[in-house]
Amino acid sequence: MLQFNNISKNFGGLQVLQDVNFTVPQGGIFGLIGPNGAGKTTVFNLVTGLLRASAGSIEFNGKNLNAVAPHGITEIGIARTFQNIRIFKEMTLLENVVVGMHDHLGYGFTGLVFNLPSFRRIEAQARERALELLSWVKLDHKAHMLADSLSYGEQRKLEFARALATGPKLLLLDEPVAGMNPAEKTELMVEIANIKQRGFSIFLIEHDMRFVMGLCDRIAVLNFGRVIAQGTPDDIKNNPEVIEAYLGKEEIA
Repeated sequence: MLQFNNISKNFGGLQVLQDVNFTVPQGGIFGLIGPNGAGKTTVFNLVTGLLRASAGSIEFNGKNLNAVAPHGITEIGIARTFQNIRIFKEMTLLENVVVGMHDHLGYGFTGLVFNLPSFRRIEAQARERALELLSWVKLDHKAHMLADSLSYGEQRKLEFARALATGPKLLLLDEPVAGMNPAEKTELMVEIANIKQRGFSIFLIEHDMRFVMGLCDRIAVLNFGRVIAQGTPDDIKNNPEVIEAYLGKEEIA
């Protein structure tokens, strides 16, 4: 579904990624792990058009993404969450999720200004869909509360629901359980697995190895901007180079 072909990225004299190759399959959960500074977030920024590759190409369902702007990336079916939560705290949960649908509503400026029947119909459909997405992350009972009233873990899940509202074919999750307590992590793991069962493909970065190993179908490991291993969770946790570079014996025990 997503193909990295010999991708390199330089910032002046600093080479962050070098000859990176991997494939994110359709219909599964693919994890990217590695030490801090390995280049993981740079990978996400390249996929979503926030950065341009210095060399190589990125393809999504056969389409080259190298020159596609961020809004174009969303339009072709890629959505993303961020390490730092980015929600509208002075809006309700429902409004936050509806915002994620703006590219698909299609009622136009005239319908909005004059409150035409077409606008009201589409707005009602959007709110119904937003409630459904909030139910997926068990937040529908708080739909009309302000987002600022949510706990940290709930804000994470709201951002997740808003990303789903864009109608993605591929969902990118940047450290989805960062800052969560163990109970919240377990709950979100179940919810992400349920999203996969609904037909979504997921590509995630995460440092919590129990989360990654328990959820991902395949994993790639970055170290100093290079892919040093790819495979199933069992392949990764038993790879000597990965153990030396990142996991450590205690981490995988």
